[in-house]
Amino acid sequence: MRHELCIAAGDFESLQANLLPCVEERCAVLFASKSRRSDGQVRFLVREISYPEATDYTSQGTHDAELTPGFVARVAKQAVRSGLSLVFVHTHPGAKAPVFSPVDNRGERVLSAFLTIRCGPKRHAALVMSAGGLRARILGTSDELRVVMVGPKRSIAFDPGFSVDAPSTMFDRQVRAFGALGQQRLESIRVAIVGLGGTGSIAAQQLVHLGVRHFILVDPDTIEEVNLNRVVGATVADIGSAKVSVAAKYIRGFSSATTIFEHVGDVVHDSVARKLIDADLILSCTDSHGSRAVLQQIAYQHLIPCIDMGSTITQSEGRITGIFGRIQMLAPGLPCLWCSSLLDAEQVRRDMMNEPERRLDPYIPGSREPAPSVVSLNGTVVSLAVSMLLGAVAGAPFESTHLIYNGCASSLRAVRGQAKKNCFICSRAGAIAWGSDRQLFTRLD
Repeated sequence: MRHELCIAAGDFESLQANLLPCVEERCAVLFASKSRRSDGQVRFLVREISYPEATDYTSQGTHDAELTPGFVARVAKQAVRSGLSLVFVHTHPGAKAPVFSPVDNRGERVLSAFLTIRCGPKRHAALVMSAGGLRARILGTSDELRVVMVGPKRSIAFDPGFSVDAPSTMFDRQVRAFGALGQQRLESIRVAIVGLGGTGSIAAQQLVHLGVRHFILVDPDTIEEVNLNRVVGATVADIGSAKVSVAAKYIRGFSSATTIFEHVGDVVHDSVARKLIDADLILSCTDSHGSRAVLQQIAYQHLIPCIDMGSTITQSEGRITGIFGRIQMLAPGLPCLWCSSLLDAEQVRRDMMNEPERRLDPYIPGSREPAPSVVSLNGTVVSLAVSMLLGAVAGAPFESTHLIYNGCASSLRAVRGQAKKNCFICSRAGAIAWGSDRQLFTRLD
């Protein structure tokens, strides 16, 4: 099992800008929470960066950099106060990929012993950077960490166990498009699909055809006759079956080399939402404000990119007045759904209630009417979302992170939003990168 160090793309760019242009070696200290997956994998999530001043070095040259005991004591105290781990960063000269030196090894052993006294048995990490790359490990050990950068793109900056196998000839046409490395990335990531109805079932179909082999499927519902016009893979014989089971059957029918975790449940429940922490990327195919609120918190709090999608058909006096689709990536550096004014607080409140609470609430007049849904519109929206995924993961040249589709006008436009400075979800003052150290806003029943 390979543990990870995850850092927002903007923070990584800050490290490069502040450390690498200098002739002499330089240092930084990252404060990181932890995200704990069900298989025992630990992901260090970088929350903030501290850059030492010139007076915080005892020595600094082209081949060495040593921080003062006073500076180390200060950051250790801050880590204890905030409950975070420390990641000590330093640079090496040259354009080659760096390796930890014997001097680094000796220094880390001393530093690790000091932090054990000051911070207790909490694990910390080390990162070395050069113009040629980087390398990371658990502080004072030889246990290396995969380094993942998360933003509009999800990229692996360092993977000690990485190797590119020759892709199957099945994917020859895709490899010609975005290369063997892009195909390998698709085959290695674990994608969660939340909602396996009209959009989610099509997403499962497209992803397994693209070569994705690891899935987490979440949906509380079963197939009904009214679903058959839009749920891909479902037949009359599947009526009464769980939607996740129908999707899993399709995926396995296409490829036996898949791992699928099926969860019949609503993501607004804490026990279900936590299953998504195991994902590398989430596709939000739900139709409720409450579930979207939970999914976006997971995306920012655990640094797991989420692509949210939805389609709408508006009507007036029995006539269609609009056909729209929306696809939006939720990741560090991008505005969340609250910042984009796309969530309704009252709808979120309602979705978080159980049925007895809804019946007693005087502000809820009745159940919601089913929305119109057409498989062709769903397919258009999903194709745009999956193309966005290919841009984020496989290196395909899809740059947009927020798209609006107008079916009546046959138009597609990119949208640029602005994150609010102190947003309680997507800002550093909010949930971002708190990992398992903070509770999700979910139902605990």
